[in-house]
Amino acid sequence: MGELPTYAPMMAELGALPPVTESGRWGLEMKWDGVRAVAYVENRALRLMSRNGKDITVAYPEVRMLAGSVDGHDVVLDGEIVAFDEAGRPSFEALQPRMHQRREARIAELVHAVPVTYLIFDVLHVNAATAIHLPYDRRRGLLEDIVTSGARWQVPAWFRDEAPRALALSKDWGLEGVVAKRLDSPYRPGRRSGEWRKVKNVRSQEVVIGGWKPGGGRRAGMIGSLLLGVHDERGRLVYAGHVGTGFTQAMLRDLRESLTPLERPTSPFAVAVPREHARDAHWVEPLLVGEVQYAEWTSDGVLRHPSWRGLRTDKGADEVQREDPGRMAG
Repeated sequence: MGELPTYAPMMAELGALPPVTESGRWGLEMKWDGVRAVAYVENRALRLMSRNGKDITVAYPEVRMLAGSVDGHDVVLDGEIVAFDEAGRPSFEALQPRMHQRREARIAELVHAVPVTYLIFDVLHVNAATAIHLPYDRRRGLLEDIVTSGARWQVPAWFRDEAPRALALSKDWGLEGVVAKRLDSPYRPGRRSGEWRKVKNVRSQEVVIGGWKPGGGRRAGMIGSLLLGVHDERGRLVYAGHVGTGFTQAMLRDLRESLTPLERPTSPFAVAVPREHARDAHWVEPLLVGEVQYAEWTSDGVLRHPSWRGLRTDKGADEVQREDPGRMAG
């Protein structure tokens, strides 16, 4: 068999549930709160690649045995790496130390403390043949035929239509939302398409860190808040607000360590940051991506009541744009 081709993951647009008039045309999956990973199984060996094309195999050794559970095929699979909390819900916070760790000794410790599960929802290639041109429902059937679930990987159930029920269940289970996928849709590598729609129970936004402000009181000598940005339609980094809540002490230490080498003398934002937030700011090269949960976007394009969720090392800064269903058609 020849070498497997490389695939960039297909991405979903933020939107609403499919209308009743399109009943029977969509499949629904739970939206898992983790990090995207494309799995390449070749000659019974596994390689995991992040959304931004980095090899992350070493970080998740408990998933390696997946290579023996694909019925002897060479395959390319798409899915989400998730860590579950004590209540059995996906926890992005719990996953944070696993995402950044590359030291094998520390990873071995974390495997026992914070094990992950690879939730597989698509198959892109089988042996010498690509599967991306097949419709979604046929790919799901193929996936279920090929992969045998194990302790640290599984193919979660999906819903054929039943959109309101799927979304209600996602809320009951404390999940982030659902992803609706047209049953007749092909897989479009590297593209964001309305054929896949993510419908969220909570509002979250990826952001680029453009600077930070020193803390006071209990945070004296530490980061007090982060200055956040998103890219506009012209590719400029525009100020999107600041966040000072949602951090653990460990997060603050890690952020300071990551941001210190990136410091620069001038603001990276295309438009001036409000004076009260620019005062005493430490500007940084806009390379690190994080995620916040928030209440709403204000009329002047600032996040209201954002709360920090964690760094997104699987995302490139140039990918970050404002996601807001209020700005989208349909």
